[in-house]
Amino acid sequence: MKRLLAGAAALATAFVLAACSGGGAAGGSNAGGGAVAAGTGGGAPTTSSTTPAPTTSSTTPTPTSAAPTTPTSKPAPTSTTPKPKPKPKPQPQPPADPGVPCAAAAAAAGTAACVDISAHKAWLLQGGKVIYGPVPMLPGRKSNPTPTGTFSVISKEKMHLSKEFDNAEMPNSVFFYPGDAFHTGSLSVYSHGCIHLSAGASLKFFNTLHVGDVVQVVP
Repeated sequence: MKRLLAGAAALATAFVLAACSGGGAAGGSNAGGGAVAAGTGGGAPTTSSTTPAPTTSSTTPTPTSAAPTTPTSKPAPTSTTPKPKPKPKPQPQPPADPGVPCAAAAAAAGTAACVDISAHKAWLLQGGKVIYGPVPMLPGRKSNPTPTGTFSVISKEKMHLSKEFDNAEMPNSVFFYPGDAFHTGSLSVYSHGCIHLSAGASLKFFNTLHVGDVVQVVP
């Protein structure tokens, strides 16, 4: 009986030793190793593919077009030119009379003058048309009458002094006969042969008539 117990104990001991040795020849190159710890050569190696993909920055700044600035308008320059003085109003001219009695003056190509002694009127014409008049005039007295006929302007003097009558002033003189002229004079006192006109009328005759222009005086 003791032998049976001893044999059973020995068999049990041998079984235990065989179970802790790793399975005999079936272990191969890993004999005595049992389970392989992770990372010590057992199983297929795991590859880490956790490399982060490069991120491409596509944040190119959008060019901003600045609105063109409108130049500020310069202030208008202030004028320092003095205001012109108002011109005196021209005196109204007497209405023109188309029935001038001077055929020769009306036929003249340029400027001409017509004098009607009996009517005490005078005109200025241009190309046969009346451009001024009739205006009142006063001829020479009976003892010194104004000559009648067709003449022409022989000279002009802005201020003629009559030596024959103590240097009497004769403004705006337009001579059409030796010693006789249109000029500023009294319209109530007869002359010594000249044709008296008002100051305004004599200035108009002086500025309009030229040397050589026709002057016709009718009775």
